[in-house]
Amino acid sequence: MRTSPLIPDGASAPVDAPVQLPPPPLRLPRPAALFLDMDGVLAPLAETPDAVLPRPERTAALRAVAERLEGRVAIISGRTIAEIDRIAEASAASASGVHGLERRRADGSLDHAEAAPEVRGAIEAFEEFARTRPGVIVEDKTVSAGLHYRGAQAEGGAAMALAERLASETGLTLQAGNLVVELKTPGTSKGTALTAFMDEAPFAGAVPIMLGDDLTDEDGFIAAGSHGGFGVLVGPARETAARYLLPDVDAVLAWLNAVEEGE
Repeated sequence: MRTSPLIPDGASAPVDAPVQLPPPPLRLPRPAALFLDMDGVLAPLAETPDAVLPRPERTAALRAVAERLEGRVAIISGRTIAEIDRIAEASAASASGVHGLERRRADGSLDHAEAAPEVRGAIEAFEEFARTRPGVIVEDKTVSAGLHYRGAQAEGGAAMALAERLASETGLTLQAGNLVVELKTPGTSKGTALTAFMDEAPFAGAVPIMLGDDLTDEDGFIAAGSHGGFGVLVGPARETAARYLLPDVDAVLAWLNAVEEGE
C-alpha cells in the first residue's frame, strides 16, 4: 500500500485508489444520509470566497433531496454556517462550518467551539503576509484564519511555509485546501462533524454518504466508511478514501436530482 500526503494527520491511509472510480449509485440504501461539502461540490470554485453566489438550481435540488430523504441532508464545509446559509439560501437545516468548529442540528440548536487565543496572532501574521502580495486574501472566521492564494498562485509555497511555521509555534491545526491554507482551533474535522450528526436524529441509523473534493474531505470519507457508508470524490481522480467519483459540480447537482432510496 502506498502512503500518501493526501491523508489527514491521525487518519488511516486508504488502500490504493483504482485507476478509474465508478459513479455513485442512483439508488441508495434505505435509510440514507447525505453529507455535502460546499466549494467544489455544491458550488464551483471562485477567485474569492464571496464570489460564490446562490443558484436557484442548487437550492431547488437541495430542498428536493432533503424532502426525499426525510431531512437526512447536511452541508459540511470549511465555510462558516452564515456563509453556507447565504450560498445555499438556508436550504439545509443541518450544517457544519469551519471544519466542524460550528454545527447546527436539525432542530436549529447550535454548537460553537471557543476560539483558541492563538488564532488572532495567526490572522495578524497572515494579514502582514498579504499586505505586500496582491491577490492573496485573508479570511477571518474567528475560530480559524484562512490564507487564500488562488489569485496569486506563485505565492503558494511561501504561504504554506508561513502556515507550517505558525502551526509549529502555536499548536493550531494546519488545514490545507484547494489554493488555501487554514490555521484552525484544534479538535474537530469534517469527520468529527459527520460522526456527531450520525449520533442524532434524523441521521442516527442511516447509511452516510459524504461528497467532497479536496484533502479536507478525506476525514469525512473515512468517517462515512466507518459508519457503513462511503465517500464520493468530486473532480479529477486521485488517491482517496472515497469509493465513487463525480466529475464536477454540475454532475453533483444532476445526481442529487436523480438519487433516491431503494426499497
